[in-house]
Amino acid sequence: MNFSSGRVGQIPPYLFAEINKKKAEMINSGIDIIDLGIGDPDLPTPKHIVKKLMEETQDPGNLKYPSFVGCVEFKQAVADFYFREYGVHLDPDTEVLALIGSKEGIAHIVPTLIDPGDYVLIPDPSYPVYRMATLLANGQYHNMPLKKENNYQPDFDEIPKEVLECSKLMFLNYPGNPTAATVDLPFFKESIQFAQKHNIPIAHDSAYNMVTFDAYKAPSILQVEGAKEIAVEFGSLSKTYSMTGFRIGYVAGNREIIKALSILKSNTDTGQFTPIQKAAAYALNSDQSCVTQYNQVYKKRMTALLEGLKSIGVEVEPPKGSFFIWAPVPKGYTSAEFVTSVLEQTGVIITPGNAFGPSGEGYFRVSLSVPTERLYEAVNRIKQKLKSVVG
Repeated sequence: MNFSSGRVGQIPPYLFAEINKKKAEMINSGIDIIDLGIGDPDLPTPKHIVKKLMEETQDPGNLKYPSFVGCVEFKQAVADFYFREYGVHLDPDTEVLALIGSKEGIAHIVPTLIDPGDYVLIPDPSYPVYRMATLLANGQYHNMPLKKENNYQPDFDEIPKEVLECSKLMFLNYPGNPTAATVDLPFFKESIQFAQKHNIPIAHDSAYNMVTFDAYKAPSILQVEGAKEIAVEFGSLSKTYSMTGFRIGYVAGNREIIKALSILKSNTDTGQFTPIQKAAAYALNSDQSCVTQYNQVYKKRMTALLEGLKSIGVEVEPPKGSFFIWAPVPKGYTSAEFVTSVLEQTGVIITPGNAFGPSGEGYFRVSLSVPTERLYEAVNRIKQKLKSVVG
């Protein structure tokens, strides 16, 4: 007997849960699997952050129910971070909200801003939660194709008028997942002007804002004049500081949107564990050399992987942000066929592009979030075995 609601019934199994299931089956069969499919950093959380967490757990006052809006120290740290990095002034009381990871906030902002039947404008390809949260809120979504020839930026002029009239939210995501695309401030200015013209709030997912390479610095959408009138930005400490298991993030920007989101949150959760919030505040305020060091590791891995892909005829421009490689599948293969061939031939897990939306067909995503020696092993397997697949 099926007890699930119609809403839940229309949601496909979460992509990475399926990957983990297949991975476990192959490991049980004795196959040495190298998982380049999921963006969970292998680099350890910096020791000074872990030490701070342990210290905060010793304070009995930190072990009570946390505030659903976030502790004062964490919200102030986010505001300080925005001023230091972007020159953006935020009121920590009204323009910052603590989240149990940015994924939670992204999922909650959809029912906060839309009613059943309303549209959400979603980049295609993109993080699957944007679409799934929309379906769970009984909303509709319109895919905004991200094309290589347009630098993986949506063409707002292609959105039908009838969709715009019913749209109550638009997601953006740079540096992008899965495309690893980056933008400069003029794109955000264009986006804010479009949003203001059509009265469509923007939710910018900035989870990879600090994972950048060489001289590139990812901008914040809140740097645009007037952005706080219509936009919010989601941030996460997961990727910057390898704190995925801490489940700590934030949303900053428009105070009315944040107030509405806080109402929904206050009725669904009680906030993140206070010691985690205080450790996160410390991470934002303390020595940032760990961020630079980790980005150098990702850059080295990226170079090795791009060389490995080139050896089998797959060429990709080095991305300026995120720890993903977004690459075209060799001719003659669909995304799923190529990923399957890679897995069967090499024991390496990569992610098919169409898992992120229809415009992802013809691509695959590779994560750099594995130990360096395992990445080199994956590259060697590709060089030695995969030529037979694409040759």
